[in-house]
Amino acid sequence: MAATQTAYRVLQLEEEAFTGEDNRRRVALRRELEIGAFGINAIYQAKAGEPVVNEHDETSPFAGGHEELYLVVRGGCTFTVEGDEFAAPAGAAVFVGDPAAKRKSVATEDGTIVVAIGGKRGEAYRPVPYDAQTGFGEAYNEKDYEQAIAILNGALEQYPGNAGLTYNLACMEALLGREDEALAHLEEALAWEPFKELAADDDDFASLRDKPDFRQLLA
Repeated sequence: MAATQTAYRVLQLEEEAFTGEDNRRRVALRRELEIGAFGINAIYQAKAGEPVVNEHDETSPFAGGHEELYLVVRGGCTFTVEGDEFAAPAGAAVFVGDPAAKRKSVATEDGTIVVAIGGKRGEAYRPVPYDAQTGFGEAYNEKDYEQAIAILNGALEQYPGNAGLTYNLACMEALLGREDEALAHLEEALAWEPFKELAADDDDFASLRDKPDFRQLLA
């Protein structure tokens, strides 16, 4: 029986990765291929010596508490996990089972591609909060702050009270001059302590920088 047009999808990683101008690019495989069962993306780095997987763990407000498997499909990397550094050439599979473990990788060859696969043990997959705000970055860069707010509100319907989404909402409200709303949402977002340091230097809050209520929140 012939396969139907929707039975499978094909995406060429290199063609996707090589579009654009940045040295490091993310290929949103889960979104582009409409995968619903698990999280998967690819990261391309054009230059050796530059980051592939940025340092992070899976416990931030934007993350999903995932176990992650990294597959080096082209080039090579040096991985560092919880301070342990090791080589990961093409064909290597690096599994980080502890969501709290800090991990990062740096390309050792030009044109390195790493595929990242993640999910939460024992639970059905759902898009992480970061992916729930798809389109936010584009709206923000285009200074369409109303559209950015609409996207964030939609994401917050899926993740009520999420500190990362709420922080971004406060940023948009500050940029639109909605001082009271911005301060209220920032106070809510600061439940995640690292956002205090971020907010102190965030240009999005320039209009609030000298306000007593803003300074009190960051005290």
